[in-house]
Amino acid sequence: MELLQRIVKLSHEFGSEVYVKGGGGNTSVKNDQTLWIKPSGTTLKTLTEESFVPMKRATLSGVREQNLSTEVAERESQVKDILMSAVEPGATGRPSVETMLHNAFSAQFVVHTHPALVNGLTCAVNGEKKSAELFPESIWIEYTDPGYVLFLKVDDEIKKYKKVNGKEPQVIFLENHGVFVAGDTEEEIREIYSSILKKLGEEYSKAGIDFDIKVNAKSKNAPANAQKLANLLATTVSTSGNFEVVNGPLTPDHIVYAKSFPFIGEFDREKLDSFKATRGYYPIICVCGGDVFACGASENRAELAMELAMDGAQVAQLCKAFGGVRFMSDAAREFIENWEAESYRSAMMK
Repeated sequence: MELLQRIVKLSHEFGSEVYVKGGGGNTSVKNDQTLWIKPSGTTLKTLTEESFVPMKRATLSGVREQNLSTEVAERESQVKDILMSAVEPGATGRPSVETMLHNAFSAQFVVHTHPALVNGLTCAVNGEKKSAELFPESIWIEYTDPGYVLFLKVDDEIKKYKKVNGKEPQVIFLENHGVFVAGDTEEEIREIYSSILKKLGEEYSKAGIDFDIKVNAKSKNAPANAQKLANLLATTVSTSGNFEVVNGPLTPDHIVYAKSFPFIGEFDREKLDSFKATRGYYPIICVCGGDVFACGASENRAELAMELAMDGAQVAQLCKAFGGVRFMSDAAREFIENWEAESYRSAMMK
């Protein structure tokens, strides 16, 4: 099918490390009856035509009329059931949690990503103000829990924008999250993304902010400390020289793959257990003796956690151009940590 061939190609283009990490981001294409969406937990760069989940748009469009629970866990379970009921018979895969948001756009193609260059804006103290200056035709959405609640907020804002401007927005910046770009052609998507990254790159350059983070050489004690950590936590460990690890929740992706807070200090059972007692989990990112360590159930998971830690460091560095880092609230962080949909997405990455 031509539409699926086109969205696969577009997904691969925006599945590079410039735009997303791990299973982050999502893409879709639609006609009047059907929306094809990226499955949850999969990577953009590995999608095929068969990967996309076909969804009944009529069912998705009626979700606002559903009488959903006011209790968060029950509501999210209901939303999941509605999404699955919208899947065309015979299709496999779990649709992205942002499916309803994709359907809210009339544009045929929608590409949602989390580039560090963009999150240097969305995670910044003065990000909203700067966004209005640089991208006056865009919409800025204050941080909102992903999924159904975010869909409601974005859907309302799209309708308000269209009423005032006579057309839908093509760019929506999500605070502490990323960006949605919508267009009726692949070239529109490419041109908009190129313009966004170019403008932001110019702003970082004017502010004297380096795009890349500084990573020091590993210390001579790195191998021994990595082995000690691996033994204590019965985990696989990836090791890097020191860089400025972020100590706080930046975006949902950073929480899902690397958690919000690093462990800093010497590795011993008492200190690691104390960290777990405080945070509710053993650390994923650890800093010890001038080195950074990332833990994971597999080599791939450990390397992905390190990749997200470095991405977080880059985002925090870029945020300096717009007033410094703005962290997510505890309530926002806890929603992501306890959300079944994000647990599923994390488990899909082997």
